[in-house]
Amino acid sequence: MTTDLTLDHQYLEGAAKTRRYFAKFERIIGHLDDVTELTIEDGQIGRTESKIIKTYLGQLNRTFTALSYKYLMTWRVSGALPNGMAVDRQDSGFPVFQELLQMANDALNVDHHLKTSLSPDEIKKAMVKHILNDHSDPTALQYALSQRLYYEWLADRDLFFAGNDPQAIWRGNINDDRRRYLVHWASYDSQTNLPAIYLLELEDSGRTALVQDDRRWPQVQAHLMAQAVSGLKLVTIGAGFDQDFDDLHPKKLRRVHIGPMYSHAYTEQTGPLREILAEASGEEGVDWALSWTVETLWSKKVGEEKTGWFSTAEREIFNLDDRGEVTGATDQTRALILPQRAYQVLKDRDPVGMKNIRKYVVGKNGRVASYV
Repeated sequence: MTTDLTLDHQYLEGAAKTRRYFAKFERIIGHLDDVTELTIEDGQIGRTESKIIKTYLGQLNRTFTALSYKYLMTWRVSGALPNGMAVDRQDSGFPVFQELLQMANDALNVDHHLKTSLSPDEIKKAMVKHILNDHSDPTALQYALSQRLYYEWLADRDLFFAGNDPQAIWRGNINDDRRRYLVHWASYDSQTNLPAIYLLELEDSGRTALVQDDRRWPQVQAHLMAQAVSGLKLVTIGAGFDQDFDDLHPKKLRRVHIGPMYSHAYTEQTGPLREILAEASGEEGVDWALSWTVETLWSKKVGEEKTGWFSTAEREIFNLDDRGEVTGATDQTRALILPQRAYQVLKDRDPVGMKNIRKYVVGKNGRVASYV
């Protein structure tokens, strides 16, 4: 039986609702740098990892800015993007995966669009001329300007795409035959419609340094991107990598899930969070919460496995927590980012299922505080 995933999708109807959606996400993403800093203080990630995560968050923010320009004139111009942007209203709150695929396709044609369209200054001059001569709103020109700005953001190319290929940072040599790397990559999951960031610390015992190896490095990149699926447990990803590359040794694998985003106005959440956000929704801009989950898998020790008649390979034995068979990780920390008003309602209601979830609370002054 095939499930129709579009049943969970909702098009943002009208320009006003679209602008409010993007304004809400801009505020939320703007707080994530502070949350990343607090995860360092909480001992969940390291300083180098935080810089990488912040880079991806910046790319994600620019992706939302680009999409906001694309859909700025939704429902204002006849025949132009009549359905608006599709959002996963049930499980994610983020744009659906197809939106990022289309954005990547648009990026391939960005040079053509920029060459064949007027510059923003030329469009603005035409808008003034239209207003003076026709005494009406220049909606067609406003749409043209929004699309021009969309393609200018795509031309920058420093965006969060459906797949963001692995990059490697050299972390020094253990000895003459062994090097240490931090590899990072990110994806926008097609099933969950959510972004995830991956960080892998590994040791390289190959003859040629990994990033200079024309044979191994492309294979590693392809392997990691193929495994960048939120539904896969970290132990599955780590063990599969360990088996496929005899001279690469994964010591720590970490994944940061960003989302889902819950909002009384845009999503159909269930459970206690539904009532909490409904009660908090009386005040503008405080009816939201964002899930933030950090999973970590550590290697506990190294064993050996025969790979031929006269050869063996190192194999990592991973350390799983008490719930390891369920989580597939050494550690999993779940958190919720939410405004002060929503947090106060949550605290008053004190639902059992949220007692052990860390809360990052955004105060009215914009500062973020951490609570258990």
